[in-house]
Amino acid sequence: MTPIRTARPSDARQLAELAEATFRDTFGAANTAEDMDLHCRTSYGKAIQAREIASPDMLTLLGEEDGRLVGFAQLRWGGAPGCVAGVAAGEIQRLYVARDWHGKGVAQALMHACLAAMRARGSDVVWLGVWERNPRAIAFYRKFGFVPVGEHVFAVGSDPQRDIVMARPVMASL
Repeated sequence: MTPIRTARPSDARQLAELAEATFRDTFGAANTAEDMDLHCRTSYGKAIQAREIASPDMLTLLGEEDGRLVGFAQLRWGGAPGCVAGVAAGEIQRLYVARDWHGKGVAQALMHACLAAMRARGSDVVWLGVWERNPRAIAFYRKFGFVPVGEHVFAVGSDPQRDIVMARPVMASL
């Protein structure tokens, strides 16, 4: 199984590169180049990822093989949408794996680490948004007990897109 660790400030550059590459791999074919460029410019970069790593309301987990980042997840607390029922909800804001590592257990290892971090932080519910046109991700989250509870808008550049909001109790068994 891929080792998972907490990101350090020194990981910001490599994380920014991985985050942009995985986002472009996942969504580039379904979006305009202009919208992808705008989204990546405002969401990824060494300074942006350094702020996220340093934020007390976020946790970045990294999957690493032979010193190379192969996947990551970013968790955050606060600001759950009204459709998420919970007292102390936490969000899986991002969970991506490098294309050449798909099918090798990295996503599963990251998800298990996410759920453990949610438990450790005292969250009772974990939620995420997933693009309605990403059936592979939706199926993956369903395997971990996530169910649809609502929807929200996720802008990719200037394009407002529909995300399905999925949630599950943190303590639910798999």
